[in-house]
Amino acid sequence: MSTTSRRTTLLLARHGQTVRHAENRYAGVSDIALTEEGLAQAEALGRWAAEHPVDAVWTSTLSRAVATAEPACRALGLVARREPGLRECDFGVLEGRTLAEYERENPVRAKAYRSDPVSYPFPEAEDPRTAAARGTRALRRVADAHPGGRVLVVAHNTLLRLVLCTALSIPLGEYRRVLPSLRNAAVTELRMEDGAAALVSLNVPCGP
Repeated sequence: MSTTSRRTTLLLARHGQTVRHAENRYAGVSDIALTEEGLAQAEALGRWAAEHPVDAVWTSTLSRAVATAEPACRALGLVARREPGLRECDFGVLEGRTLAEYERENPVRAKAYRSDPVSYPFPEAEDPRTAAARGTRALRRVADAHPGGRVLVVAHNTLLRLVLCTALSIPLGEYRRVLPSLRNAAVTELRMEDGAAALVSLNVPCGP
């Protein structure tokens, strides 16, 4: 007797490039638009989705994630569902700035952050452990809403890296070392089943 699979495939994509990311500036909770390159990356993700159909699309509430998902939704005839728990981390005093700029002002604090970004987050920033917990809860809600399905989830670089570390039992303080960056509009496949997660692929480009 066969049973219906409850294994959900989550296809995690970082949003397309923004002006701040092109300059290596922290965007965080600031609502920053995509660049022309970012829009092209979103279109590439849309073409990928047309060739690898999904059952649903979920995004962060920030406009750069919503805009990145639009071509995929258009190709598949879907409407994206927005999940507040998928928003990017608040980087506090680093919003709109580079780490190099901050390091010139506060080299001791910057060095501590580089060694352990979870124990020594930026001043006024969201606690990475809190961000990891909310992002993990959000992904579980998405998976629970689509048992046995395939879901495209468009969110953010740091939030997704923290969630991946949580799902894969990697110490959070190692997230910048183990996962240096998720590429814009690239796809990372995570399979969720019975509360457990398995990483199938990481940073697979959608474009040429």
